[in-house]
Amino acid sequence: MDPMTSIRPLLAVAVPGLAALAILLLNNREKLRDLVSPLAAIALFAIVASMAPTVLAGGTVDLRLFGILPGIDFAFRADALGMVFATVSSLLWIVAAIYSIGYMRHLKEHAQTRFFACFATSLAAAVGGAFAANLFTLVIFYEVLSLVTYPLVYHHEDEEGWTGSRKYIVYLMGASKSILLAALALTYSIAGSLDFVEGGLLARINAPTALLTVVYFCYLFGFAKAAVMPMHAWLPAAMVAPTPVSALLHAVAVVKMGVFCVLRVVFHVFGVGLVGGLGLGIATAYLVSFTILMASVYALTRDDLKARLAYSTVSQLSYIVLGAVLLSPVAMVGGIIHIAAHAFSKITLFFCAGSIYCASGKRNISDMAGIGRRLPWTMGAFFIASLSMIGVPPTAGFVSKWYLTLGSVEAGQTAFLTVLLVSSILNAAYFLPVSYIAFFGTETQESPATVREIPMVAIPLVATAILSVLMGIFPDYFLTLADGVIR
Repeated sequence: MDPMTSIRPLLAVAVPGLAALAILLLNNREKLRDLVSPLAAIALFAIVASMAPTVLAGGTVDLRLFGILPGIDFAFRADALGMVFATVSSLLWIVAAIYSIGYMRHLKEHAQTRFFACFATSLAAAVGGAFAANLFTLVIFYEVLSLVTYPLVYHHEDEEGWTGSRKYIVYLMGASKSILLAALALTYSIAGSLDFVEGGLLARINAPTALLTVVYFCYLFGFAKAAVMPMHAWLPAAMVAPTPVSALLHAVAVVKMGVFCVLRVVFHVFGVGLVGGLGLGIATAYLVSFTILMASVYALTRDDLKARLAYSTVSQLSYIVLGAVLLSPVAMVGGIIHIAAHAFSKITLFFCAGSIYCASGKRNISDMAGIGRRLPWTMGAFFIASLSMIGVPPTAGFVSKWYLTLGSVEAGQTAFLTVLLVSSILNAAYFLPVSYIAFFGTETQESPATVREIPMVAIPLVATAILSVLMGIFPDYFLTLADGVIR
């Protein structure tokens, strides 16, 4: 199918960008300001959804804006892989916008205008990255995302916030300004272009094996948002941010941008054939398997709920990379759809952590005994999302993990099948005790009057928990897009 030229990819970026401007202009009109984000989120999702029929049919939606250098354009292309990321980000922004209003109002947080403006801009950057037609455009939006989320991480402006935000920006910007920049320069030198190409931009280039290997690992570690160890420490440090920001970091935009960029490199810069031919797939698989298991062990040792969820994210992100680098069609499908499965489940878990904090001020799991009887909707949603993270049917996590396990068998890699199974056991070990303590632990002294559900916080988390189940029952949309990527 010939590419369709349309302004819609640019509109998808412009809507949240204009929303951020409107939020700043409405600084003194709180009710109108707070309406902007949900309305813009709905508009963004509608624009993304309007491109879905073309992409599902095997086409693309293209828009070239201008050239920078020969072989380097600022251009957009909505294809199957980009549509997975854009659909997840735009859909979850709707519920995240509503949740953020309830959370920020209930806690009477300061600098709410700055918060909502940066939040909207981060969605513009995420969608821009999803629809980037080449590495140049992708890295531009990748960098913008790092910069606009920095104020969100230091939002509380206390010592803990400044420390966490410094580590956040040093890791992300440091990696991109050194390792990633080197990868881009070498790629352009080798290929004379930075375009994404079906089968791989570098697949037909005659270049030394050692050089290509160096370029590959520069991308893997340069895209530090993917949090492959040892480039992961920024992620737990960023948990000093308000919970809606943690949800943004872990589910909607930031970490998904990282693994999305790695998938772009595997599929459209190197290509599956070249990654396999150079032996990079198996090497990366061992590296991310270490991340999967070690991050799960770290999660087991954390009593702070957000810290436990943060290390869980480090582990779960590497599932996505593992699926891609196993180079088995079934495993690649599993990795791609895990972008959505993890997003729906993890945003629910962080929403629940925020709901608990709003209602009770509690952060540590050991202090949450009996809180499930006070917050049944919150902890019920937490339990459902936990089952999805473990991979229990009929949740979204079961679908992606099923494809990953089948793919590891198809690839003849039983070692990675073992990693997936052990990881799922570890998932159960650090998620299920939270629900058990909440529902069956001995209650603390709080009365029902002081700990109760907050509607504008509880409703979005129930909605995302339902999404986790619906994707498990009806995964066809994401499966079709994933098939389009590897076809």
